[in-house]
Amino acid sequence: MVRFGRGYSTSGAAFAAALPLLLLATQEASAHVKWFCAFNLAGQPQGLEQVLCADFEWLTGLALICLMAGCMAEGTAIGGALLSGLDRVTARVRLDTERLVRAVCGFFFVSLWCLGGIILTPELKTDAGWISWLQLAIAVSMIWRRTLPLGGLGIVFLFGFATWSYGAFHLADYPIFLGIAAYLIMTGTGRSPFGLRPLDVMRAAAAVTLMWASVEKWAFPDWTAPLLVAKPAMTLGASPELFMRAAGVIEFTLAFALIWTPLVRRMAAIILVAVFVSAVFEFGKLDAIGHSGIIAVLLAIAADDARQPATRRSVVLAPAAYGAALALFLTLYYAGHAVFYGGGLGAVPVI
Repeated sequence: MVRFGRGYSTSGAAFAAALPLLLLATQEASAHVKWFCAFNLAGQPQGLEQVLCADFEWLTGLALICLMAGCMAEGTAIGGALLSGLDRVTARVRLDTERLVRAVCGFFFVSLWCLGGIILTPELKTDAGWISWLQLAIAVSMIWRRTLPLGGLGIVFLFGFATWSYGAFHLADYPIFLGIAAYLIMTGTGRSPFGLRPLDVMRAAAAVTLMWASVEKWAFPDWTAPLLVAKPAMTLGASPELFMRAAGVIEFTLAFALIWTPLVRRMAAIILVAVFVSAVFEFGKLDAIGHSGIIAVLLAIAADDARQPATRRSVVLAPAAYGAALALFLTLYYAGHAVFYGGGLGAVPVI
C-alpha cells in the first residue's frame, strides 16, 4: 500500500479538519444510489490500486482513532454515564422494539403493494402481479405474533426470487432483509438458536449491509457523479473522488461499530439514524419507504441495553478486527464481481 506521507495534499488536510461536517453532507451519499441514478453493475469497478491510495489510508487511520477513542471512553465513568443516559432516553423504544419492527414492516410491505411491480427495493422491477399480493399478505402477517414466522418466510422467498431474477451479487446489497426475516421467525417461534437474540441477528445483518454498500462507493464512485454535479456544495470543497472515499470510510466505520462494544454500537446507530432520516427530507417518499426497515433496526440497536464490560482488549483488538473486516469485504466484493461479471477469479485486481 502507498505510504502515509505520500500523496497527502493540502486540500486533503483541509478536508480532514472539516471531516465532522461530512456527517451532515453524506445524507446524499447515504441514499441508495441505485434508486436514483443510472448504474451498470456489470461495468468495471475502480481498481484497488486507485482505492487503496494515500487519502484512503489517512481517512482509515482517522476512523480507527475515533473507534479506539470510543472504546477507551466506554470503560470510564463518562462512558458508564452515557450508557445509563441512553438507557433512560431509549426505554420506550426498547420496550416496544417488537412492535416497532412489526409496524414498520407492515408499512413497508403495504407501500410496496400500493406501488406495484417491485421486489423489495425500487430497482428490482417485476411484471409478476402476484408479487404485490404476497407483499400485502406479509404486511397482514405483522398483525399477530403467531403469524410472524409466515411473514419472515415470505421475505426469504421474495429475497430468493429476486436473487434468481437479478443475481446473487446484486442482492448482496440487501442482507438486511434476511436479518429482519430471521428476527420475525425467531420472535414468532420464541426460539433463539445458538443463544443468539433476534436483535443480534438483525444487528449483524445491518452491519454487513452497510459495509458492503460502503465498498460499492469506492468501487463505483461514478454512479454518484450526477448527485455531486447537481449539489457541488455537499463535497465541502473536496474533489468528488476524495468525498466518495471519505463517505465510504465513514459508512464502513459506523457499520463496523455496530458489531463492536455496546456504547460504540449504540452511538454509531444513532448517527446512522440521523443520516438516513436527513436523507429522507432530500429524496422524499421513495427514500423513506426504502430505508424504513433499516432505520427501525438502527433504532432498536440504539435502544438495546445489553452490555458486556468494555476492556482494554476491545481497544487493542479494534485495529486488527477493523482491518480484517475491511480486507474481507474488499476481497469479497472484488472477487464476487470478477466471478459474476469479470470472467472469473483471474480478473481480480492485484496490488
